[in-house]
Amino acid sequence: MEIINYTDQHKAFRIKARNFMEKEVIPNVEQWEKERLMPKSAWKKMGEAGFLCTTISAEYGGPGLDFISSMIVMEELTKTNHNGAGPLLHSEIVVPYVEAFATEECKKKYLPECVSGDIVMAVGMTEPDVGSDLASMETSVIEDGDEVIINGSKIFISNGINADLVVLAAKDPAVENPYKAIDLYLVHKDMPGFIKGQKLDKMGWHSQDTAELFFSDCRVPIGNRLGKKGDGFPMLMKKLQQERLVTALWGLTAAEFTFDQLLKLYRDDSGLGKPIKKTQVKQFSLVELATELKIGRTFADKLLVDHMEGKDIVPETSMAKYWLTELARKVADVGLDIMAEAGVIKSNPIPRAFVDVRSMLIFAGTNEIMRQIVSKSMKI
Repeated sequence: MEIINYTDQHKAFRIKARNFMEKEVIPNVEQWEKERLMPKSAWKKMGEAGFLCTTISAEYGGPGLDFISSMIVMEELTKTNHNGAGPLLHSEIVVPYVEAFATEECKKKYLPECVSGDIVMAVGMTEPDVGSDLASMETSVIEDGDEVIINGSKIFISNGINADLVVLAAKDPAVENPYKAIDLYLVHKDMPGFIKGQKLDKMGWHSQDTAELFFSDCRVPIGNRLGKKGDGFPMLMKKLQQERLVTALWGLTAAEFTFDQLLKLYRDDSGLGKPIKKTQVKQFSLVELATELKIGRTFADKLLVDHMEGKDIVPETSMAKYWLTELARKVADVGLDIMAEAGVIKSNPIPRAFVDVRSMLIFAGTNEIMRQIVSKSMKI
């Protein structure tokens, strides 16, 4: 019995998404990887086809679909061997902050263009000397009439070059409690004092632009603050369950895709010029991976349903995030062993998976942080 109730509408939507990816994404992936950028024109096509921000209501120009539909887009995009694409971050992690916490004026101003692809979003939290401990951030914000002035920098910002709008975390130096000092602001690329750095040349995820962002006396309307003053940290915590669940499902889908490619190469004896040596050890490794993927899919699908029902599953999503992203790494690692010499050839899909999935263990909270969260829930 399926855990997720895929309706006829879901199935038709998947076919539509798959056809779109085959026509508009797969033929361009290698060029985007080479150019280190998924161009804005591709974002526009995704928006026009209804594959950005699928859960945004019609009131704000969105398709008004459910979270299952969002995950269908993620799955079909990941199956293009394109783990570094930014639309998932935009649609399922950043835009939900605007939908949940922005003023009505900001929602009407920004959300329709997020849906259409005219606005690409990023989130600015990580700083050069600050990673998981957000309370230690140094980017400052000071109120000045009906504006705020922001100074500081952020690094490793996914979608940083393409970004038109950033959910930026900044801290009021006058507030003693660091957890009450943090606020989130919507900062548009055209606001004075917002400067984008160079694209960072990463180990993997080459199609997703990553950059350092600078803010020098950047003036932002106070109405662009999300929620009430001092609510930034609680808002971040509230959205982390979905962010980590999305990352877990993303990691699992990447693992499944890599495994399917590996299995095809093994069955077809496609060693890219050299036959793959068949051994019982390799057979057993494939069986073990297949078993873990089956277990992982059951766990992840149950969490997706629980999340849609509004359940508090923070410990479980933390478990899934660390386990499934590490499973993605394991599948790629074992895949290279099975492919032997052919595993180092770039035209083989396994090497890309190997370098792409590694960063999944870091973002949305490192896997060490995930273990800490679970240990606290276990009171150990």
